[in-house]
Amino acid sequence: MLPDEASQPQGSWHWTASNRHLVIDTPRGSALSDLNGDWSIAALEQMFEGLSRGRLDKAFDTADGPVRCNLTLSSGQDIHLVGAFVGEDEAHGMVLAGSDFADIDPSDLQPGPDLYPVFQPIVSLGNGHVAGFEALARWDDGAHRNPPSRYEDEALASNMLIRSAETLSKLREASGRADLFMHVNLTARDLARSTLPALVEALMQGYDLPEKALRIELTEQAALRDETDALAAVMALKAVGAGLVLDDFGTGHSSFAWLADFPADSLKIDHGLTRRLGQQRTDTILGTLTLLAARLGMTTTAEGVEHKDDAARLRSLGFDYAQGFAFARPMEEANAIAFLTS
Repeated sequence: MLPDEASQPQGSWHWTASNRHLVIDTPRGSALSDLNGDWSIAALEQMFEGLSRGRLDKAFDTADGPVRCNLTLSSGQDIHLVGAFVGEDEAHGMVLAGSDFADIDPSDLQPGPDLYPVFQPIVSLGNGHVAGFEALARWDDGAHRNPPSRYEDEALASNMLIRSAETLSKLREASGRADLFMHVNLTARDLARSTLPALVEALMQGYDLPEKALRIELTEQAALRDETDALAAVMALKAVGAGLVLDDFGTGHSSFAWLADFPADSLKIDHGLTRRLGQQRTDTILGTLTLLAARLGMTTTAEGVEHKDDAARLRSLGFDYAQGFAFARPMEEANAIAFLTS
């Protein structure tokens, strides 16, 4: 079990391969504050007990993919660096404290009885088939099922992840489709829970889900509330195999600097743009965004699509997927299985 102090992030780290330096940022006055600074590997290793020395070099040997490094400080405290590379020269991640990264809070595995998730299909514009689903939270108050109004509920993220992984497993089994994926929305507050990567990893292993089958949607506006910690958190999620989706792109800041840093696998273009489909300037913007995403190795989804006739135009503009009432409304799990297999 992670100690109580690890219920919030213990800090972040940033690796630069060109000078082989690791910058660590932890809260002042915390048990890990001595790790703060810009370190060479040789200098930082003096902080660790003997058996941990040498692990950092190995952790950053390959300039690609996830980073997972378990270390023990000379004081006897265990820490974990979890993150991923964003390019050949740099990696970002989260500092966790505790004896075992894979342990999670048992309460995370007890979804609330009043949570009632529904699932909206995401359609491939290439072949017209369902490619995946987005999980949307609803609360059952005994009379009505409505969108959640209490996002302050700390259990919402874990509950939705649990229900989504379970439903995705059923959808894959019922359809025989190994390529299906599931989107789950997280907020900035959700990202602040350092046990979240452990929960995602446990669910992916428990339901035998392949890498990127469970995809986390995050809006730029939420992430930018604390960009450093948010980037560390999403790197940790990427390290355990989650896919990452930048949601509502085209509204708010839509910062290209953030797009450069955020290791997203996919962009979802906000309905505020897609509903103006057919206007010359809008189509130019949409076509440019899909081209940019493709060159960055990301897929694109048009959300809020209300007319099936728009599918051909979206496809011609380079979109990979579409989602909206034109294709299907959010539905219960049983109906999602029937929709997929019919």
